[in-house]
Amino acid sequence: MIRDITIGQYYPANSRIHRLDPRVKIVCTLLYLISLFMFKSIIGYLLATLFLVCVVRLSTVPVKYILKGLKPIIMLLMITVLFNLFLTPGGRLLFHFGPLKITEQGLNTAVYMAIRLIYLIMGSSLMTLTTTPNALTDGLESLLKPLGHLNVPAHEIAMMMSIALRFIPILLEETDKIMKAQIARGADLESGNIIQKAKALVPILVPLFVSAFRRANDLAMAMEARCYHGGEGRTKMKPLIYKGRDYAAYAVTIAYVAISFVAGRYIPFKIWIF
Repeated sequence: MIRDITIGQYYPANSRIHRLDPRVKIVCTLLYLISLFMFKSIIGYLLATLFLVCVVRLSTVPVKYILKGLKPIIMLLMITVLFNLFLTPGGRLLFHFGPLKITEQGLNTAVYMAIRLIYLIMGSSLMTLTTTPNALTDGLESLLKPLGHLNVPAHEIAMMMSIALRFIPILLEETDKIMKAQIARGADLESGNIIQKAKALVPILVPLFVSAFRRANDLAMAMEARCYHGGEGRTKMKPLIYKGRDYAAYAVTIAYVAISFVAGRYIPFKIWIF
């Protein structure tokens, strides 16, 4: 399960998506994620699905690798669906068993929330899978640079976010090693009730926190030894420059958002509860 988390990992390839400017990928990903919350009909989500499929094909990242990242959120997905399914009133009553009621509006909301959550994870994973941590840092810093006039530390914020993303796969790998070591020593992490399972996590969390603080301390010492003092006065060996394909990616994404917004909100299209 831990190895299935793909956010923060990078998949090396030479696709059209990999060659895009990191600023383009960050902005286009944000536009895509925002668009998922603007639809009121199923036609909007059909367009979102088509757009996502096209981007995945252009990225050459294996579909199995992207879908693998959905496994860790299955429990969260089930909880979200069940809460929206049984606690959303409105519409015709479809199912009734004691206090549990499923209405048309509840089923509609549950399905849409499940689609949004799945596409949120897939879109975010695709951005990190096609962008190196260094490029992601440079892109975030460039996008946040205008906020420097408001005394916002753009470079430091971008650096922190990049380090956090970079540490995700490292800490996951460390957690997997600790769990295997504890199981080899006879630790039981599966059986028992919730309280017993929580207590069984203590032998994992303690060494994990110790390892995380040790890595953070080593990183801080390495940055200090290299005379790191923030982004002031720093230059870049490979400055970010927009190219024709970057403007084309912006145009395609904006066209998708505009078309899906109009189609998903104003074009009458209904299939049963959708």
